[in-house]
Amino acid sequence: MNTDKNTIIGFVLLAGLFFMYFWYTNKQQTDLATYKKHFDDSVAMVKATAAKAAALQIPAKLDAAAGLVVNNIDTVKEEFTYLENEVVKVKFSNKGGQVAEVTLKNYTNYKKDLVKLGDSSSLNYPINIGDNKTLQVNQILFPTKTITTGEKGAQKIEYAYTTPAGKTIRHQFTLEAKKYNVEWNIQLEGADQLLTNNQLNIVWDVNAYQQERTSVYERQMSNICFSEGGEFDYISSNTSKVFEKPVQWVGLVQQFFTTTLMSKEGFATGNVNWERKIDSSNGLATLKSQLQTKVAGTNASIPLSLYYGPNDFAILKTQAPEMEQIVNLGRDLYSFVRPINKYILMPVFDFIAGFVKNFGWVVLWLTVFIRLVTSPLTYSSYLSSAKMKVLKPELDEIKKKLGDDQQGFAMEQMKLFREAGVNPLGGCIPALLQIPIFFALYSFFNSNISLRGQSFLWSQDLSSYDSIATLPFTIPSFGNHISLFTLTAVITSLLMSIYNMAMTPTQDNPALKYMPYIFPFVLLFIFNGLPSALTWYYTVSNVITLLMQLVIQKFIINHDKILAGIEVKRKTPKKKSNWQSKYEQLMETQKKVQALKDKTKK
Repeated sequence: MNTDKNTIIGFVLLAGLFFMYFWYTNKQQTDLATYKKHFDDSVAMVKATAAKAAALQIPAKLDAAAGLVVNNIDTVKEEFTYLENEVVKVKFSNKGGQVAEVTLKNYTNYKKDLVKLGDSSSLNYPINIGDNKTLQVNQILFPTKTITTGEKGAQKIEYAYTTPAGKTIRHQFTLEAKKYNVEWNIQLEGADQLLTNNQLNIVWDVNAYQQERTSVYERQMSNICFSEGGEFDYISSNTSKVFEKPVQWVGLVQQFFTTTLMSKEGFATGNVNWERKIDSSNGLATLKSQLQTKVAGTNASIPLSLYYGPNDFAILKTQAPEMEQIVNLGRDLYSFVRPINKYILMPVFDFIAGFVKNFGWVVLWLTVFIRLVTSPLTYSSYLSSAKMKVLKPELDEIKKKLGDDQQGFAMEQMKLFREAGVNPLGGCIPALLQIPIFFALYSFFNSNISLRGQSFLWSQDLSSYDSIATLPFTIPSFGNHISLFTLTAVITSLLMSIYNMAMTPTQDNPALKYMPYIFPFVLLFIFNGLPSALTWYYTVSNVITLLMQLVIQKFIINHDKILAGIEVKRKTPKKKSNWQSKYEQLMETQKKVQALKDKTKK
């Protein structure tokens, strides 16, 4: 890589994209305050609705003659039942006949406790119990419970409730072996009377809580994902979405875990409202959704499914169409990196991980793979750099001859490059090449749950930043800690800049002269809060780059041969390209204008 004018352009573009990306992701934090009042009003409205629903509960009784069991808080108490398999332990409540909490048995949170999901969620829908009265299902204490075992060890639990009008509601749940999702089937006997206009109106409220090291960063990574009309979409900075097409699933997504409601037949309409928390608590976000589906016939069955589990690409792909896109491999402005992640980086990473157990070494070998694949381009860049080094004495002579005449120097430099067959843009290829690779790896390492909790060297978690020291204060855009992998990435970047400056034609422009040293300083602030897997990759990549430069330029590239080749090219008749002709015409025009200005001043 050569730090000439074009290389600086590459660095500036790279830095600009870095800042634009992190501005885009951090902007949503500043937008939260705007919606706080809306959030508070929503909470107040929900509380008022719940109070009203509770007030509508009718006194219960046991009508032996009719054989009806009606909800009675004096005779039926809330009780919990547990089903579990190899990966989850599910807690059910007879209040509402629903999932009360799910414990993930293979994952721990920042407190080293097992991850719990759905512990503050609520599934609800209104039912008509007769006499023009309505109850919210989550206020009903289901009096009947049945537990059975199905095929292949599937565990089943059924809650049943019969209204005073003799209509029965059944909530049937199935937990299969090694599955994170809980199959939920709603059976309505007398659906035409239980529901208004034969429409099931599900209200699903979910709260997400901190699982990772910092709630601030995890909030940034949280959003709402859904499939509308068979196509994946999500909302991050917006706080509401009205569905215009049938909805297959809706999920509250954290950085590494997801709580998702799926409909096998699709919800006809609905809307979602959500808020990121803006206080200092461990709360991340709240989802409030209303989903409607039409129910036909007197007796109806509505098949649903609840997923409480990790954002694992392979697992999510088996849940519902497009659900694997919950794993953010590149979206919106950076969606161009998604194919790189999906078809190159992820398969190679998984392949290496099948042989190498420590994920720090997996990242190292992934880096080696990336550098090997891109080596033909980087070699051409090093060759261009070597040619520039050979031409450096001549450029210095031209500079000495023309003095402060920048336009004249630019024209003579272009002429020399054309005669020698040197591509002036060749030096910026590595800098530009890092842009898609960096953003692909940024998305990949931020969303790859296999890195979560994996230690390497001094890093305790490759999916989060490493810290060798905690500061007693917080530095804006830097944080309150010092990441050693960030320091190694910055130091190796600085070494690359120093090495390249030694082979660069003299730069009298301070901006061009000091930019290679400013860029590593900028990286210090950008990298300090990023996953240590990414800063470890950057460190290894820089070391490989330095080694490749040394080996190629010291042992592979023959400078005498290059000089001889340049002399041959100089003797070959040259045909100017349209771009070169226009550029020289432009420089000649500017030179004449400048000469005219100088003459006028005299």
